[in-house]
Amino acid sequence: MIAIDAGHTASHPGATSARGVPEFEFNTRLAAALVPVLAGMGFTNVILTNERGADISLTDRSELANRRGADLFLSLHHDSVQPRYLSAWTHEAKPQRYSDDFSGYSIFYSGQNQQPDESLRFARVLGSELHKRCLRPTLHHAEQIEGENRELVDPDLGIYRFDALKVLATTKMPAVLFEAGVIVNRAEETRLGDPAYRQMMAESIGAAVARFCAGDNGAATASAQSCLPP
Repeated sequence: MIAIDAGHTASHPGATSARGVPEFEFNTRLAAALVPVLAGMGFTNVILTNERGADISLTDRSELANRRGADLFLSLHHDSVQPRYLSAWTHEAKPQRYSDDFSGYSIFYSGQNQQPDESLRFARVLGSELHKRCLRPTLHHAEQIEGENRELVDPDLGIYRFDALKVLATTKMPAVLFEAGVIVNRAEETRLGDPAYRQMMAESIGAAVARFCAGDNGAATASAQSCLPP
């Protein structure tokens, strides 16, 4: 069983994109694209932690996955940057904030998860699938500034260790949090909003799930893999 967690809620939607779109909308769209991809690969036993977008705590999300006996937990998010990097602009006559300084995905796991080694294994497999499709990580979370300073475990694959991420630390199964891209970056927001790009990303995740469940150890390095144009 695969637990898919679309991060945040309708009333607490997370980050705001460069064009004013709530992060939660990006998260739910990616989750909706991922479910049929997984089903097509034979993973029909999938649970969504917050299918209706209701207010639900981080603890409730992990407890649902634990109670249902999920084998893998994947929390889907879209990224922002620290306020110091944001600039003002106007989109459709409304003031917005953006930063074109950073782009790319990132993958987090928690050393406090009950299966940290397996969580890291899935993170490596996921990173390698994204890299195979010419997607590259953002490394700004490793910057030594307030609000960042995360431990960068694998710069090629964009993997960070972040023990305090509660939704990962409290799940009993392997778990990662995936930031699909930086939505305050204007060009990346456009890509992430494109259905074809979203489908490609969902297929990357699905391929990673299949490899992980087949026992792939994720040992292949990014530099050793071919890059297929997305």
